[in-house]
This record gives sequence, structure tokens and C-alpha cells, in this order.
Amino acid sequence: MAYPVIFDLDQQPKYDKMQVVIRILILIVLSILGGVFGWAGWLLYLAIPVLAAILISQKGAQRYFGEANDDIVKWLRIVAAFYSYMFLLTDRLPNEEPKQTLRLEISPQGEPTVGGVLLRIIYAIPHAIVLSLLGIVAALLALIAAIMVLVQESYPEGIFGFLRGYMRWHARVAAYMAGLVQDYPPFAFDTGPESPALPATAGDQPQTP
Repeated sequence: MAYPVIFDLDQQPKYDKMQVVIRILILIVLSILGGVFGWAGWLLYLAIPVLAAILISQKGAQRYFGEANDDIVKWLRIVAAFYSYMFLLTDRLPNEEPKQTLRLEISPQGEPTVGGVLLRIIYAIPHAIVLSLLGIVAALLALIAAIMVLVQESYPEGIFGFLRGYMRWHARVAAYMAGLVQDYPPFAFDTGPESPALPATAGDQPQTP
């Protein structure tokens, strides 16, 4: 069965050279502030389950799921839009509506608890290690893509597929750590386009009170 998290976006036929320059300036600013993606990634790794635990404790699992699309999923889309922009998957600035940039659909399942969500910080460590290693490759490919955009305003579909697959893996882990899905994320590097998300199975998705 397909994993209940969909992340997808289409490759542009052409990319804007000026947007590459803007990304370089953003990276310079982030480097001055103390890092590029490393510290931010680990901060998110801890922040997502902590935020989810706080919301679950305040709202309960049913209301947490019922308001997820306008709450935590919205923030996950914003984060995904920022990283997609920085990895040259799109030229759309992350301050635009994320739904106009990418598809991030999550079919909630299970009944998360505060303790269960916090334990996922430990459970997801293997994914964090693998994604950190893949992040080195992704950064190198993004650099190659940036050079190719400056030269010919496009880059190979293979690089785009790898970067999309890397972001898709991140999206699945983020949804799991937010307590939105019960199944453990697969160690699978899916690079192609995805079909629409499957609806949650009967009994899996609580009803909004």
C-alpha cells in the first residue's frame, strides 16, 4: 500500500538565472548567521514532534487531525516550499502560497499521543542519519543544477528527480514525526511523480468533534 504522504511538484521547462543569484545571497546570509541547512534541519527534527506534542495535549488527537490541514500541515508545506526553492526544484519564492508551488498531501491515520510522538525523535534517528548523508549528495547536485541554469536555464531531469526524491523522503519523515501517520516511513528513494494520496482507511481517521 502506498505511504499516506504525497509530495510532488513539476519540473519547470526553464529556470530564472536571477533566482540562482537570490539563492546564493540567501546562503551567504545564512552562513553568516551560523550555518546553512545543517543546524536548521536538526532544529526542525526536534521542533516538529515537540510542536505536535503540544498541540495534541491542548486539542486531543481528534481535533488535532481535524485542524491539521490549516495548522501543522500548513507549516510543513511552508518548510517544504522553502527547501524546494533552495534546492532549485522551483523558482517560486517560499513567501508565495505553498499549494501553488508543490503538492503535500497527508492522509491522517492512527491516534497519536503526546508520549508516542515524542518517542519518534528516537525512532526516526536512522532516517535522520541517512538523510544527512543524502543531503551531501543533494547539495552537490543542487550546485551542479545552479551552474547549468546559469549556462542554459535548465538542468537534467535526473538531477531534478533525485532532489525531488530527497525532499519526498523528508516530507514522509516530517509527517511521521508530527504524529500525522502511524506507519513508519519506508527507506525508499522514490524519484518519479506521484499519484493522488489514498484516503485514510475506515477507522484510522478520527472525525472532527
